Amino acid sequence: MADLIRKRETRTQGRTFLAASIFACLICCFRSHIEARGDTLSDRLQPLISAHPGLVSASVKHLGNGQEFHFEADRPMPTASLIKLPLMVSAYGKIARGELQLGQRIVLREDDKVPGSGILTDHFSAGTDLSLRDAIHLMIVFSDNTATNLVVDQVGLRHLNDDMEGLGLSQTRMNSKVYRRIDSVDPERSERFGLGSTTSREMVRLLELLERSELHGSDACAAMKEHLLVCDDKTKILRRLPEGVRAAHKSGEVSASRTEAGIIYSASGPIALAVLTSDNEDRSFDDDNAAHQLIGQIADEAYRHFNPHGEPIAAGKPMGNGAQGELVADLQRTLNARIDPSPSLSVDGEFGPATLAAVKTFQGNQGWETTGVVDAAFWERLGPLNSAESAIEQLVPRTPADPETGAPFVTAAAWAVLDGQSGKILASHECQSQREIASTTKIMTAWMVLRWAQRHPEVLRERVTVSPRASSTEGSSTRLRPGESLTVDELMYGLLLPSGNDAAVALAEHFGNRVSELTDCATVHGQPADQVDSAVSGGTTPDSESGRDRLHAFVKAMNSESQRLGLAGTNWTNTNGLPDTKNVSTAGDLGALSVQAMRIDTFRRYVGTRRFTCAVTGAGGYQRQVTWENTNQLLDTDGFGGIKTGTTDRAGSCLVGQATSGDRERVIVILGAASSESRYTDIRNLFRWSRSLNEEQ
Repeated sequence: MADLIRKRETRTQGRTFLAASIFACLICCFRSHIEARGDTLSDRLQPLISAHPGLVSASVKHLGNGQEFHFEADRPMPTASLIKLPLMVSAYGKIARGELQLGQRIVLREDDKVPGSGILTDHFSAGTDLSLRDAIHLMIVFSDNTATNLVVDQVGLRHLNDDMEGLGLSQTRMNSKVYRRIDSVDPERSERFGLGSTTSREMVRLLELLERSELHGSDACAAMKEHLLVCDDKTKILRRLPEGVRAAHKSGEVSASRTEAGIIYSASGPIALAVLTSDNEDRSFDDDNAAHQLIGQIADEAYRHFNPHGEPIAAGKPMGNGAQGELVADLQRTLNARIDPSPSLSVDGEFGPATLAAVKTFQGNQGWETTGVVDAAFWERLGPLNSAESAIEQLVPRTPADPETGAPFVTAAAWAVLDGQSGKILASHECQSQREIASTTKIMTAWMVLRWAQRHPEVLRERVTVSPRASSTEGSSTRLRPGESLTVDELMYGLLLPSGNDAAVALAEHFGNRVSELTDCATVHGQPADQVDSAVSGGTTPDSESGRDRLHAFVKAMNSESQRLGLAGTNWTNTNGLPDTKNVSTAGDLGALSVQAMRIDTFRRYVGTRRFTCAVTGAGGYQRQVTWENTNQLLDTDGFGGIKTGTTDRAGSCLVGQATSGDRERVIVILGAASSESRYTDIRNLFRWSRSLNEEQ
C-alpha cells in the first residue's frame, strides 16, 4: 500500500527502462497514425489504451457539449491515493451540514504519523496544531498520508462510503486508513483493491457534480476545486498539456497501479477525465513510467480533440481564460459598449486577464455570480453581440481625432518613462495613481535582500531551506519542495526569473528579522503589524510562529524602506504581489525603485538572465536539478534588459522594463496593459518614442 508519490529515486534498470522506451515509441507511432486518419475521440484514445502493458479503465466527458468516451468504464479498479478526492468531498459534506468546521483544530500525535507521500511525518513534530482545512489541503496538494488519516478520523470510513453510495457511486469506497489495513472496514476489498476502489465512470460523474456545483453547494465546490487546482503532481494529466492550461486533479500511485482524475479547463469548456491502471508491467517510480505516459497522452489527445488548432469557439460553449477567435473579439467589442465606464478592451480576439476582469465586472453589474465564465446562460443574458460589422459607433461615442504630436498610444492604464541614470520621470500617464501591481512587487523583495547583502556579501552564499508555508504558496512558482535547500544567490533567480511566489516567501522568512535593522520599522504605511496579510503569502499550511513573525517583519521593513525612498504612493502587505487591494504602488514609485535597483550589479545580472539551472538539496540528502526560464520576453530583443513582469486579474498585465540605445538608458513602467502581449508592444513603442526625450524637456 506504500503510496510513494513524488519520491523520484532512480531505481529503474533493465526491463523497466526498456518497457518504458518501447511504450514511448509506440505512443509516437500511434500519434502519427491518429493524426493521419482519425478524427473521433475513440480513434485517438483506443489505440493508446490497447498498447498499454496493463489493465486500463478510462472515461472522458466534455462537460459543455456532453461528448464522451468510455473504455472498461464500469470495471472496479484500485485507486491508490485517488480515493482522497472522494474523502475530501465527504469532509466538505459534513462541513456544509455543520457537523465539522473548516477551522477546527487537529493536534498531530506521534502515532498519527505514517510513511509515504507528504510532509507532516518528516517535517512536523508531535503536538503540531493545524486546521481541518489545512489537513485537507495537504492531503490533496501533497497527497499527504498522515494528513489523510487525520481527515479520516474526522469523517469516518463508513460515512464516506455511505456518502458515495448516496451519490450513486457504489464502487467508490475507501477500505482503511493509509498504512492501517489492520483496521479495514472491508478486509476482502482491502485484499483485492488496497486503500480504495472506484471506476472511471464514477470518478468522471463525481467531477461533473463538482464542476456543476452540485456537491454541498457552490461555496463548497469552489473550495474543493481550489485544493485540486494546486495538486503537486505534474507527471500524469498535466505532463503534455499546453503551458498555462489548468486542471483540477488528483492522482494516485502504488507499485502496480497508477491513477488520476481531473477537470481540464480548456477554451472549449471543461473536460472531465479519469484513467485508472492496474497490473502494470512497468512498476518504476520515475516520471516516465509507462502508465504516467499513458495518462498524459490520453489527457493531451482529449484536449486536442476538443480544442483543435484554429477551430472557432461556438456560442453556447463555455469560454474562459485562453480562448481565442472572432467570437472573443465580438465579446470584447460588446463589453466595451455595455460596461460604464468602458473597460477599453483591446479587440484582439484573445481572452486574457483583462477580458476576464471585464466579464466579472459585467456579471457583478448585473447582480450575477462573478464566475468569469462565459457559458450559455451568459450569452442569453448578454443579448445580441456587437460584431465587427455592427454599427458599434451608435453605442460608443466617437473620440476626437488623434493628435499629431505627443506620446504614442498605449493600452496601459498607467505608465512612466524614466531616465535610467538620473531617475527623472521624462513622460508619464496616471503615474501617481495607486494600483495593484502583481509580481512587480518582487522588485522590492529583491531590493531588501540585496541591500542587506551590500553590507554582508557573505549572505548570498547562505542556504535557504524551503518551508512548507513557502512551498504551498499559490500562483507562479519555482516548484521547490518543502525541506529542499539552495543558496540565497540561487533563490534570487527563482524569485526574478519564473517569478516564484514561493521564493518570495522563503526569502522573507530567511531575512525578515535581519532586514528590519535596515530601516526603522516602527511605523508601517497605514498597515498595523497584526494586519499584514499572511494568507496571501500562501500560508495554507501550518508553520512556526517564528517563520510567520519573520515574514511580517520583512513586509514591515519593505514599508519603512518605501518611506525612506520617498515612495509615497506605495504600500506593501506581501512579498510576492498576490492579489490584495492594499498591496499597491504607482508607476512613478516603481520606476524610482527600479532605477535604484538597477544600480546594483547583482540585481542587473539576475533580471537580465534568460535561463538559470541549479541543483537543490533535499532533506534526505538527495539532489535534483531545477531550471527556470525568465518570464520577461523583452530579453529576446537586442537593447532590452530586465526588469520584472506581473499579472493578476485585478492588476492586469504589468511590466517594468529597461532599455538602452547608445548612451541613453530608460526604465519604463507599464501597469494595467490590455493583455500580456500588449505590455511588450506598449513598452517598445514608448522606448522608441522616448529616445528623443531628454531631461530638459
